[in-house]
Amino acid sequence: MCAAPPDGEKTQRPRRSLHGRRKGRPIRAARQRLLDTLLPRLELNLEAAAGDPTGQFVPTPAALWLEIGFGGGEHLAWQAEQNPNVGIIGAEFFINGVGNLLKLVEDANLKNVRIHKGDARDLLDRLPEQTIDRAFILFPDPWPKAKHNKRRIVQKQTLDRLAELLKTGAELRIATDDPSYRRWILAAATDHPWFDWNVEVPGDWRRRSDDWPPTRYEEKALAAGRQPVYLRFTRRAKMREST
Repeated sequence: MCAAPPDGEKTQRPRRSLHGRRKGRPIRAARQRLLDTLLPRLELNLEAAAGDPTGQFVPTPAALWLEIGFGGGEHLAWQAEQNPNVGIIGAEFFINGVGNLLKLVEDANLKNVRIHKGDARDLLDRLPEQTIDRAFILFPDPWPKAKHNKRRIVQKQTLDRLAELLKTGAELRIATDDPSYRRWILAAATDHPWFDWNVEVPGDWRRRSDDWPPTRYEEKALAAGRQPVYLRFTRRAKMREST
């Protein structure tokens, strides 16, 4: 059982491969223009983020949210538009997804988005503790083969780090349409001493709330007959004692 380390003390985390391809189909000229011109203005400075990540937003946001693996960016852009007083940091390894989010940001003239183009773990390692008010991990790659399970982003080490970064009472939202990953996530998160599962009846996790918009991956899952689950966890004020 892992407690958050004392302030200023860093823990060593094992490195592991999480990603497949960096790039998919050829990037359109319009998206490449945004990668060349808009991304440099929105890309998060990791060194500066280690001090105060809110300082990279103008004006300073009232809260800070984090999306790990934002895919095509639909969810992140919707949240940014609906919550203009919140600064939202998105991490994505797949360059085509970054280009798509940039197009959504430009179209809606969003000012409260910052992007980490690369491995989310590098971002998690830099952010200060107790700075995130809400975090999202939506439809991550399930890596369904047993030999690849270690590549799943939802691991004890990730939850340990998120427990350090999330403020007391902050919410962690995780969605998946893969049954084996659902079991994996629930086992990891419900066993974690810093998280409580926010659920009363099955309907709580079988449908999205009004402030949880769909993504293209969810729509693909539903079209294929797969039922997603929408899981919410709260960062506890005190570590749960072992039973």
